[in-house]
Amino acid sequence: MRYAYAITAALLLSGTAAAIALPTVGGAQTAQNEPAMMAATAPKPGAPMSFADLVAKLQPAVVNISTSQRITQQTQPNPFAGTPFEGMFGQQQGQGSNGAPITREATSLGSGFIISPDGYVVTNNHVVAPAAGVKGATVDSITVTLIDRKEYVAKLIGRDPTSDLALLKIDAKNLPFVKFGDSDAARVGDWVLAIGNPFGLGGTVTAGIVSSLHRVTGGGAYDRFIQTDAAINQGNSGGPMFDLSGNVIGINSQILGSQGGGNIGIGFAIPAVDAKPVIDKLMKGTTIARGYLGVGVQPLSDDLAGSFGLPKNQGELIGRIEPGQAADKAGLKAGDIVLRVGGKPVTPDQSLSYLVANVAPGARIPLDIVRQGKPMTITAAIGTRPPEDQLAALGNPEDGSEMGDDGDTPSVGQPAANALGVTVQTLTPPIARNFNVDSSVQGVVIANVDPSSDAGSKGLKRGDVIVSVNGVPVATPAALGAAITQAKAAGRAQVALQIVRGRAPALFIGVKLKK
Repeated sequence: MRYAYAITAALLLSGTAAAIALPTVGGAQTAQNEPAMMAATAPKPGAPMSFADLVAKLQPAVVNISTSQRITQQTQPNPFAGTPFEGMFGQQQGQGSNGAPITREATSLGSGFIISPDGYVVTNNHVVAPAAGVKGATVDSITVTLIDRKEYVAKLIGRDPTSDLALLKIDAKNLPFVKFGDSDAARVGDWVLAIGNPFGLGGTVTAGIVSSLHRVTGGGAYDRFIQTDAAINQGNSGGPMFDLSGNVIGINSQILGSQGGGNIGIGFAIPAVDAKPVIDKLMKGTTIARGYLGVGVQPLSDDLAGSFGLPKNQGELIGRIEPGQAADKAGLKAGDIVLRVGGKPVTPDQSLSYLVANVAPGARIPLDIVRQGKPMTITAAIGTRPPEDQLAALGNPEDGSEMGDDGDTPSVGQPAANALGVTVQTLTPPIARNFNVDSSVQGVVIANVDPSSDAGSKGLKRGDVIVSVNGVPVATPAALGAAITQAKAAGRAQVALQIVRGRAPALFIGVKLKK
């Protein structure tokens, strides 16, 4: 949970208002975290006795951000309307007297920080966006509150849902501000400070260390975070993460919370090196365009890596090709393993989606792949990444829907047993219709699965269609048997099966062979 919405007005608590000193050098206003200004206040590296002087310099540039929203919902008509029972049982939530829409007020709370003396403010997109997952939600106004409790109505300059960043502007001058630093210079174990407004409590400071770098939480185009154990809670979103030189090296964005939503020492911040280019473009009004291949990918698990004879943690497996997109035009195929993008290795810390997103649309770039065990290079003209809502509508190839087991498998010939622990038979049009499989799919359908086999433990079931083995198409039981024999002859202890279940996208599963 990133932040909380409240139906009632939020109660903002803050300490005694602090006077904001605006440093000047030679008559010109300077950033709060200029090296010359920080030299006397920054704690010495190692184990500082106190962060107080550092906080005193940085905290004036951190702000509270709140939004006023309206949520319009369609109500259900009162079933007792017009009868003697109308009003007897009270009006239930979401139920109007005549089914007319009702509008409720809501608020959101978050944090941000000022990056220029004329009032540009950085925060998370989700802090200023309409309530997530709520139809009919709109943002009426955005309010920025400084440490001295001065409030300003903010203008939304731009937002970028992909990176979860937004840029605001308030009408003010001579404001305290801070600058971005080099997050690539951060090391695991470095001290960091997080300043924000958790739960609406203004001006809260927490300290911790960098717990991990390049942390991937979901595999998206900008899913590469700094992890910290500095306490980050709801309302900290959009606030800055500082190093001990006073530089903003991250923007607090996500938490891995407890069941109650509180901090458990695992928070995530967007690295400054990823955030600053986006903010610069938003400030200039430049359209943010990212590279796009048009593929559904899977991480290369240990079993899949072993099936293809590849090292672990290198490359990602293409499970789906979107027709007409860059990958399709370049000749990539489902089952290809992408090892490098423009010479940069695909790893758990540097996903295929991340690498491609950072390639300019239209650029031609080499992709080093493995296809059916053979290395090759394909050059792709990178496309433009669609908006996130369109990508969500495409679905995730790993989210295969469960297929029911209703009905018997039609008997077509004698099923063939094999070292997978399954019996299969050729997929025919009647069988495909029975299991709701598209008529274009070719492969062998599983009739039975040995529950004690690795295939059984991996969740394979009757009705699943095996399309290929280690990238080699298998349209008959004999072809499946030959592919397994070939894998054994090559010394492989497992094979990669491309599975189709109903109408869900194809999925690759590594399955160990019976000895």
